Amino acid sequence: NPGEHLPEGVLVALLDIGLHGGEKVGDGDSGENEGGSRTVARTTADGDRCRDGDETAGEGSHGDRVEDARAVAEPERDFIGVEVHRPGVGHLLLTASADNLQNLRVACHDAVEVLRVAIAPESIDELQILFPDPWHKKRHHKRRLVQPEFVALAASRLRAGGILHLATDWEPYAQQMCEVLAGCALLENTVPDDGFSARPRQRAPTRFEQRGARLGHAVFDLVWRRRS
Repeated sequence: NPGEHLPEGVLVALLDIGLHGGEKVGDGDSGENEGGSRTVARTTADGDRCRDGDETAGEGSHGDRVEDARAVAEPERDFIGVEVHRPGVGHLLLTASADNLQNLRVACHDAVEVLRVAIAPESIDELQILFPDPWHKKRHHKRRLVQPEFVALAASRLRAGGILHLATDWEPYAQQMCEVLAGCALLENTVPDDGFSARPRQRAPTRFEQRGARLGHAVFDLVWRRRS
């Protein structure tokens, strides 16, 4: 229920939303098409209290079910997938069922609205946003997901010490992300001198990312922490 907060102790990871803000999603940072960003949230939220465990949130895997892979690899954590694209939800549910996952739930709803009205402040251990659409054209930059208002919302949902992890292969967008994150008083970079992070071990490369690597595209990971 979007009007209610998820139960205390949920683990949330926003990853892999097919549509965002009513816009058709594109193929990602490759620039082939422009569209909304993908986002998925991970948490166990079906009305029951989640078991004890970390909470995470992340966005954008472009066809790779990152939330499913991490739910398999991290059975001690709980995940919720927030996805407005129904075929994507169906595919994720089929995969989760085949893997007999007990720590993954999926909500078919806009992830930004879920963060705003259904996720309690200071309740997430990790928010992961992978390859949101960069909206390459300057006149479309206002449509980018990573803006001061969104970052402030995301940071407010993180617990003290919680992680906001972004990734993009579009360098101008990576630089803008750095500027926006640096402007949020609740966050601090985990890398000295506000630099980019090495790819965290738990973030497996997506098929999209592997394709970009073959074309010589660099990938920029930004890992920022909620201040205590």
